[in-house]
Amino acid sequence: MPNPTRLAHDWVDAHHAEWSAWHRTIWEWAEPAWREYRSAAWFVARLREAGFEVEAGSAGMPTAFAARWSNGAGATVAGYAEYDAVPGNCQAASTRREPRAGLSPYAPGHTDPHSALGIGALAGILATQHAMRASGTTGTLRFFGEPAEKVQGSKLVHGLRGYYDGIDALVSYHPFYMLPLCNTTRWDTHCGAYYSRIYSFICDDAETWGAADGTSPIAAAHSAARAPGANVALMAMYSSAKATLESMLAHSGGWSLNEAILTAGQATADNLPAHLAQINYAWRTPEIRMAESILEVLDRNAEHAAAIAHCRLVKRWVSRTRPGVANHALASLAYRNLEAVGAPRYGEEAIALAREIQANLGLAPMDAPYLPACETLIAPEEAERELRQSMPAWQTNWTSDDYVEMTWYAPTVRLYIARPMLAAPPGYAGYPAWVSNALGGLAPCIDPTIEVAAKTIAGTLLDLLANPGLVAAARAEFEARTGGEKFVAPLLPKDFAPPIDYRWPEYVTTARGAEWWIPAAPELDG
Repeated sequence: MPNPTRLAHDWVDAHHAEWSAWHRTIWEWAEPAWREYRSAAWFVARLREAGFEVEAGSAGMPTAFAARWSNGAGATVAGYAEYDAVPGNCQAASTRREPRAGLSPYAPGHTDPHSALGIGALAGILATQHAMRASGTTGTLRFFGEPAEKVQGSKLVHGLRGYYDGIDALVSYHPFYMLPLCNTTRWDTHCGAYYSRIYSFICDDAETWGAADGTSPIAAAHSAARAPGANVALMAMYSSAKATLESMLAHSGGWSLNEAILTAGQATADNLPAHLAQINYAWRTPEIRMAESILEVLDRNAEHAAAIAHCRLVKRWVSRTRPGVANHALASLAYRNLEAVGAPRYGEEAIALAREIQANLGLAPMDAPYLPACETLIAPEEAERELRQSMPAWQTNWTSDDYVEMTWYAPTVRLYIARPMLAAPPGYAGYPAWVSNALGGLAPCIDPTIEVAAKTIAGTLLDLLANPGLVAAARAEFEARTGGEKFVAPLLPKDFAPPIDYRWPEYVTTARGAEWWIPAAPELDG
């Protein structure tokens, strides 16, 4: 009988040109959170072409999907794609700073890049399917389209709706660069809690703020005092959050709070109070209790800000996730497969492109321009040891990603494959963000990441399908870590509706044609 893993690796090699082109397609589209229409449709079409049954728009999310393919009785194993990009990071696949053709630099770009995440995972699942057919390996493959990871939006919804029920093992892969988690699997210190909430300030009855000028026939005379309005509430919220930041939590544990002002209300400066203003806060903490402390302060600030400006307050969750759960059995298995594949390797063309970027930045091109860790494996236990050196002993989790919700429904491994990153010359402050974004679009540089990921994912899934003992070990550990008093219930109700109806940035089509919602204006693009 042919070796299934060898068959899968050969499929990845034989289809290199094909999946490389797929990646460039998703990378160029660069669609942002909740608005990945073309990208999601592309994945659905490709999976159906491969024989998968696919539910498009799964769990009520227009840009999500859930796919299934079975080759008979056996374990059910799963992976997933992400494909959302980040507004404000539009970069061409170029060795110099420039937006993609015809777009504003404020359009989205793939920063992580999720394009390589999605195509690496897809190539891995298709290679697994090919090997199962060719070797007679039985079992079921599940594959999910997970939109809006940058706002941690979809996985908690899929989980609440039961989409992860019945999965025996799940591989969560991400291109990565944050040392020491580079070419390894996570061991104990998984991602922590993530909360995200939109506060909407609405001035319904501006005329009831105070007595109007009795001599004017206009209900809210231009010369009369009137309600401060929604913009004032938003600014009060913004400034109060900054002023109370140090009083939310102690400066320990690597927590963070970020905000984004959403486009809402009047788009012109008029002599009227703004009726609607919205601000989105997102915070990352190692523990739920810390996230709840921040929530308490933000909610209180929002209530006072609304009262100051004569507004009512509407609160809407975007995301509310639990800290992740480790699974050593799967982490060890996936790392063994990564060892068999090896770390990414950069060829002459990739090295030449890296040197060209350095020269364009005014730097002397380096003989070895890539960060050495990108081409080096690190064992999970060693990565864990190095990671813990910068953390207090009590801290159990670090950073955030919504894969953590999956870890409460099925045994899950977090796999990291290095994305291309340049080594910094001595004394250099650091590369601008466009450099890593561009490297994610240049095939000679990013293809090694996709190849290693696809082969590692396929090998891991095939081992699980062929060996019930591996599945049993992963399941036993999962139950021990999540059962009884250790179980943490979902933090949102089963009927939670994702905020797809809010004003998330997106591409638009107007009489001028298709463009980013912020048009390319020369004085802004300089």
